[in-house]
Amino acid sequence: MAATRPAARASFGIGTVKVRPGHTREIGLPITKLVTGSELSLPVRVVHGRHDGPVVWVNAAIHGDEVVGVEVIRRVLATLSPKTFRGTLLAVPIVNVHGFMAGDRYLPDRRDLNRSFPGSSRGSLAGRIANLMMREVVAKCEVGIDLHTGSDRRTNLPQIRADLDDPRTRALAEAFGAPVMLHAKLRDGSLRAAARETGATVLLYEAGEAMRFDQWAIEAGVAGVLRVLEALDMVDPVVGAPPVAGLVSRRSGWLRAGRTGIVHLDATLGQRVEVDDRLGGLSNSFGRTLRLVRADRAGVVIGRTTAPLVNRGDALVHIAEIEGAQPPGTPDSPAASDGFDALGEIQVL
Repeated sequence: MAATRPAARASFGIGTVKVRPGHTREIGLPITKLVTGSELSLPVRVVHGRHDGPVVWVNAAIHGDEVVGVEVIRRVLATLSPKTFRGTLLAVPIVNVHGFMAGDRYLPDRRDLNRSFPGSSRGSLAGRIANLMMREVVAKCEVGIDLHTGSDRRTNLPQIRADLDDPRTRALAEAFGAPVMLHAKLRDGSLRAAARETGATVLLYEAGEAMRFDQWAIEAGVAGVLRVLEALDMVDPVVGAPPVAGLVSRRSGWLRAGRTGIVHLDATLGQRVEVDDRLGGLSNSFGRTLRLVRADRAGVVIGRTTAPLVNRGDALVHIAEIEGAQPPGTPDSPAASDGFDALGEIQVL
């Protein structure tokens, strides 16, 4: 008697399109029309594997000037074959299409798209885009990775922000392998908050600077996304160095300028600091020192400004306090890093 062949996977439906198993399809989900009458669409690539597995999404450019994630997604997709892929991946490289085309963080009405979820099909432009993303992408998935960079004139150490108290989220955050995992509260209106309400497991990746292709941020993002897909058994084991055990933080804060002036920062991403360590200084236009910049807490530098001119109160250095960190001078305490090679084998130049 002939063996029964397993039933083929069903086609995957998104918008008005059906994607057959073992195939990849690029589609545009209609958002609105431009003043010219041209259609503006949300770009999605569906990788519908031949074999069963989870349904996952990865997105970038919710803020239109955050371009690192767009390149991360391009490089990840270049490694995937729907013939061997297990499960389904929905890749949305540009969520804020208006902002991306203009090189702007926000939408034309200055709304922050990442404060507009879950949105409404009858709301503002931001609300309509958010609703479309939730309805056609997030609602179909069980896991999502939201890719970000620092905001204008700020740069971030590769880091995962997530609910580290949820076991599955924690496991996937560890699989990603970023130098730091930050337990982050949900923000009202964010994609992560809205997706969590649907039951999805969400990781938020932060790395690099807006409007720049920081290669170290891109490479860490590509490796991390592929490791998450591997942990979900959607791809075969990724060749390369295993992930470094990320440091865990549950509290962080920005050190702010005490004076208006020209800032000269010595602090580097990934650097270990102790309370009162000198991180730079503020001077006037003649070079006279106005105030030193000193650490107000012990931890690791996970973000810093790239702006040379600052006003009093501007954010300068973001320091994450490390869970379980030992006092300096103890035998097992990690050494300070000039970049963040000791935390993730990635060096900022």
